[in-house]
Formats: sequence, C-alpha cells, structure tokens
Amino acid sequence: MSLPYYIVNAFTDLPFGGNPAAVMPLDQWLPDHQLQALAAQHNLSETAFFVPVAASTFELRWFTPVEEVPLCGHATLATAHVLLRELQVSAETLSFQTRFRGSASRATAR
Repeated sequence: MSLPYYIVNAFTDLPFGGNPAAVMPLDQWLPDHQLQALAAQHNLSETAFFVPVAASTFELRWFTPVEEVPLCGHATLATAHVLLRELQVSAETLSFQTRFRGSASRATAR
C-alpha cells in the first residue's frame, strides 16, 4: 500500500522554520493502531490525517508519536494548506469534522 504524505512548516515562509506537521490524506480511515504507527514513523510533534466527507468537508484527526490528541492548530493549518495548494481543492471555505472538539471547524481560503 502506498500512502502519500506532506511535511508542512506552519507559521513561516522559510524552509525549516515554523512548526512542522505531517499531513496524510486518506480515502478511508485506517485502524487506530496503524494511524499511531504512521505518526510514530513521522516523528514530528503531530501528524494530521484526513478523510473526505463531502466536496469541501473533511474528517480530521491528529496524532503525536505516542497518542491521539484532541486538537492541534498548526496541523489543522497544514492540512488546509495541503488541500488548497497541493491537492487543488477548489473551495472558498473548508470544514473539518473532529472527534473531540465539536462538529466542525472552518478555514477560509485566501
């Protein structure tokens, strides 16, 4: 199985600056132990995993190398970057559904 991933440095426009996060797009959820193993392999403070729900709505989860976390701002911004800039999602607003923090967070494209 081949799974693409992106390393995004949030809060900077300089290489190797800011706050790095791995971002992994998925077609469907993998078992939690596999998500955890992938995050451990990336060995960054957070890895964001997302699955599409609708045209501009995505389920989003965050893992550190040792556990799932309820919220991660910089990895959410990194996910929005990947969707808009790398995967060319054409949307004015992205919605993220998360497990621990309400039904949706929103990011607006600029």
